Amino acid sequence: MTNYHGRFVWYELSTTDMECAQAFYAEVLGWGTQDVSMPSMAYSLFTVREVFSVSGLVNLPEDAKKTGAKPRWIGYVGVDDVDTTTDLIERLGGTVHVPPMDFLNFSRFAVVADPQSATFGLISWLRRSQPLQAQKLDTLGGVGWHELLAGDLEKALAFYGKLFGWQKAEAKKGPMGTYQLFSHGGQRIGGIVTKPRGVSAPSWVYYFNAGDIDAAAKRVMAGGGQVLEGPIEVPDGSWILQCIDPQGAMFALVGKRRYKAIVRFTPAASRDISEYRFGLRKQAHAKLLRRSCCPRF
Repeated sequence: MTNYHGRFVWYELSTTDMECAQAFYAEVLGWGTQDVSMPSMAYSLFTVREVFSVSGLVNLPEDAKKTGAKPRWIGYVGVDDVDTTTDLIERLGGTVHVPPMDFLNFSRFAVVADPQSATFGLISWLRRSQPLQAQKLDTLGGVGWHELLAGDLEKALAFYGKLFGWQKAEAKKGPMGTYQLFSHGGQRIGGIVTKPRGVSAPSWVYYFNAGDIDAAAKRVMAGGGQVLEGPIEVPDGSWILQCIDPQGAMFALVGKRRYKAIVRFTPAASRDISEYRFGLRKQAHAKLLRRSCCPRF
C-alpha cells in the first residue's frame, strides 16, 4: 500500500480568471506560480516559497459554466487505485461526476461526490518512483485543515470510514451541535459537522495556513476578496476566517493573533459556510460584542 492512500494530497482551483486568481492568492498567501500549460489546456501551479507545489489552477470549463458551475476549490484524496475506489463509491451510494482518466503520464484521477452530494477528487500517481505526498498540516501557506459540512454527520463519517479508513477522533460540543474530528493513520486531518438547515448543500472547505490572521483578513479585502465571517476563535487557540476570492470561490484561512485585541471585520452578505464552525458561531459573536468596546493590546 502506498503512503498517501486516504489522505488529501492535492488541491485545485477552477476559476473564470486565472490571471486575477494568481495575483489574489499571491497577495493573500504569498504563493508563487509556475506555468505548466499544455496546448490543449492552460494550467498553473501555486507554489509555496518555490519549495513545493501546494495546488493547481485551471480555467473553469465552458461546458461546466453552461450547467451553472461556479469557481471553486476541490481537494483530491490519494488512493492506490482510482478505478477500484470509484467503483466502491458507487456501491456505497456516491456519484461519479468525472470518470477515471489519465492526466498525461503523471496521474490518474476522477471527480466524485459522496452520497450527500459533497464533491471531492481521487488521484493516484502513475510514476510509482515519485509517489504523491500529503502536505504537512502546519506548513505556512499550505492547507492546514479539511472540513466537511455534511447532510448527516454520522452517515458521512460511516461513508468515508468505509472508503478511506478514516476514524473518529474527539468531538467538540457546541450550542448548535457536534463537530466531529476525524483521523487517518493516527493523525487528525479534519472535521465533520452536520450543516444547518439554511445551508443549501453539503460541501468540503479547505483552510490555508495564513500566519497572522488579522493581517491576512486585510490582504483578502485589499486584493478584492470578501471576508464572510471572522476572525473566530476555535478550541485550539487558532482563529479562522471564511472568505471568497474575487471570482467567487469559497475558501478559509487559519492563523494566530499577534495581539489580544479583538478586531472585527464587517462580514459580507451571508453565505453558506459562514453559518457554522465548531458550533461556536453564537459564542464567538457574543465574545466579540463584549470586547469590542474595550480592546486589550
